[in-house]
Amino acid sequence: MSLSLDLLLAFALFAFVTSVTPGPNNMMLLASGVNFGFNRTVPHMLGICCGFFSLVLAVGLGLGAAFQAYPLLYTILRYVGAAYLLYLAWKIATSGPASDAVGEEGKPQTLMQAALFQWVNPKAWVMAVGAISTYTPLQGYFTNVMIISAVFALINLPTVSIWAGFGSLLRNALRDPFWLRVFNVGMAVLLVVSLYPMLKG
Repeated sequence: MSLSLDLLLAFALFAFVTSVTPGPNNMMLLASGVNFGFNRTVPHMLGICCGFFSLVLAVGLGLGAAFQAYPLLYTILRYVGAAYLLYLAWKIATSGPASDAVGEEGKPQTLMQAALFQWVNPKAWVMAVGAISTYTPLQGYFTNVMIISAVFALINLPTVSIWAGFGSLLRNALRDPFWLRVFNVGMAVLLVVSLYPMLKG
């Protein structure tokens, strides 16, 4: 079976739903939009798309099979990712006042940081493995993996933009340091909570 239009549309729906629903990336983008604004969050968004494209491609080209053969590697990766997410949650919770000044203390994630984060993001791994195992036909497998990876990245960009954009809309409402701190602590808690479904299995 090749990657038919019906299968591609079904995959596009899967990609949209998994990309737009809350998870570590979207919680961090929402917080970044509030604390740094939309424009300064663009490299973070692009890094997510680039990193996720490379992750899906790697899973499709055999990394997923390596984790099936050596489950301990995947377990280690999950806990490294969880530890890093806890660190990011702490950084969000202790962020200072929202500022438009580029030189202010506290900086949004760079493109490279966001791209590398995808490799330790448990939700990203679940999404990548699900996409490859469910929607990638064996006939013309390499081409199909490339298509799936590219389509996922293209759908990912507008969906993550929604979260950063919503965060930037909240900036004026959260200029008060008290409410900004409440928001940041709330986002940090949600980021930690987002780990539960992926680590309980």
